[in-house]
Amino acid sequence: MSTARGRKGGLKNGFTPSPLLTTGEACRILSIHGNTLRRWSEQGLIIAYRIGPRGDRRFRREDIAALLVAINRDG
Repeated sequence: MSTARGRKGGLKNGFTPSPLLTTGEACRILSIHGNTLRRWSEQGLIIAYRIGPRGDRRFRREDIAALLVAINRDG
């Protein structure tokens, strides 16, 4: 049976997905409270990926970086 994964854990095309950040990790990077990040995800300002049976939120590092740039740019 063939799989899409290569020997080093990445996909055959060389793309290796970045690990998702927890709400707490993302909040530390952004220096904001967890409720603020959850509200922003509900408002569509940042994409939250829901994982597991509880629906825990995870955030892409690239999305957090882009939001951080936007926050710093706007004020």
